Amino acid sequence: MNALAVSTTPTPGVDWLAVAPVAVLALAAVLIVLQRAIMRRSPAAYPVSMAIAVVGLASTVVALVAQWDRVQTDGAYQALSGMVAVDGAAVFVGGVVVLATSLALLLASRYLERERLDEPEFLALMLLSASGMIAMASANDLIAVFVALEIVSIPLYVLAAFDRRRSASLESGLKYFLLGAFASAVFLYGVALTYGATGTTGLTGIATFLAGTTLIEQGTLLAGLVLMLVGLGFKVAAAPFQMWTPDVYQGAPTPVTAFMASATKAAGFIALLRILSTALGSYSSDWRPVVWVLAVLSLLVGSIGAAVQTDVKRMLAYSSVNHAGFILIGVEAATRRGVAATLSYLAIYAFLAVGSFAVVTLVTGRGDADSGLDRFRGLSLRRPGLGWAFTLLLLAQAGVPLTAGFVAKFRVFEAAVGAHSYALALIGMLTAAIAAFVYLRIVLTMFLPAEGEEPPRPLRADPGTKVVIVVACALTVLVGVAPAALLHLAERATLLFGR
Repeated sequence: MNALAVSTTPTPGVDWLAVAPVAVLALAAVLIVLQRAIMRRSPAAYPVSMAIAVVGLASTVVALVAQWDRVQTDGAYQALSGMVAVDGAAVFVGGVVVLATSLALLLASRYLERERLDEPEFLALMLLSASGMIAMASANDLIAVFVALEIVSIPLYVLAAFDRRRSASLESGLKYFLLGAFASAVFLYGVALTYGATGTTGLTGIATFLAGTTLIEQGTLLAGLVLMLVGLGFKVAAAPFQMWTPDVYQGAPTPVTAFMASATKAAGFIALLRILSTALGSYSSDWRPVVWVLAVLSLLVGSIGAAVQTDVKRMLAYSSVNHAGFILIGVEAATRRGVAATLSYLAIYAFLAVGSFAVVTLVTGRGDADSGLDRFRGLSLRRPGLGWAFTLLLLAQAGVPLTAGFVAKFRVFEAAVGAHSYALALIGMLTAAIAAFVYLRIVLTMFLPAEGEEPPRPLRADPGTKVVIVVACALTVLVGVAPAALLHLAERATLLFGR
């Protein structure tokens, strides 16, 4: 035997394109932290940080476009020994996350200066969380989903409590951390039970095992499924796991609330879709009733809860729960049409949510001190442009025809009817009417003259906030009038092993 012979161990190759969007955003976050350490007292620290963030987001868009081209040409594929799935759904949701992150950063650009908060740290945390969201969108293994979930959550805990001078912000961060840690533990326990039932944590491996094996005792697998639904239900603010949403949405800095309402929801739902459709597609008869119940609870709790609120941020928080219910209608359909409806709803709700919170940022003023309904009284009379923009975004969330919100709701109802879930579609329509009362209540308040002391005038919109509001309103009208392009992209963005 040759003494110089060296044994080699085969290792999986790295497909750099598959991990490029995650790696670029994470690298941008690290670079911002490093330049902050180097330029700590320099007034140029924040402009340099923002430049790095912009370059990182632009590079991520380039990587996502390259992924989309490869998927549409060669089909979906797996990388890193099956840990990552690059398919249309992953790229589509990655685009939604980048859009929501870009709008949230624009919204935060002047907000951070106004509130005298540490800008570079804020940007780094937001980019790091966004990288976890894109990783979650392409995770093809339950362990990868859990790791991505933590990368998403930990920066968000800090961002929720970022305004240390406000007790409401600190309280929201603490509540989000405690409940989020509990939800992560529950999800991980569900992963353990699923592994015990199938012998693998890979989503495609689970699907292959269940397709070729008949489980005599299904209790362990179903218990794991329920626990994973609980963990992800917390992240997407689905009832009855929404208890954190109103307090955190109200107390967190408004740009953080906008980011959580849009990007986090998209990442959580794509992970839920991938687990249910890819790994447990053959058990749809078992998980569809559970999702049906979650959808109904979210629709009812979100609409009724919003109707009894007097604070606009809390109204929008419960509205987010209601929208989670509509998205769950698409998930419950368990069809290709349902997946496409879910993806299109996530994209539409992302810019509607960020645009709405952009208006709230200006009306509440410095310190996010007051987002009560009375503060919005007479807004359309004092600032017509701002009032009409908010009116458009609220009516879109109510599902008024010729707006993007109508397209989103119509598609999920269409998917439900196609899957013969008539009762769920009917409940969704009834709760849409209740939610419409909430949005019209805000609109009516904006057009009523102030009684007694006039509320403080909204802040003058800075260029970044103006861009966010204009983009959100333009997309609302464009998608509402000509939805074909977005719907076509959503239909082509099918899951790796989805039906």
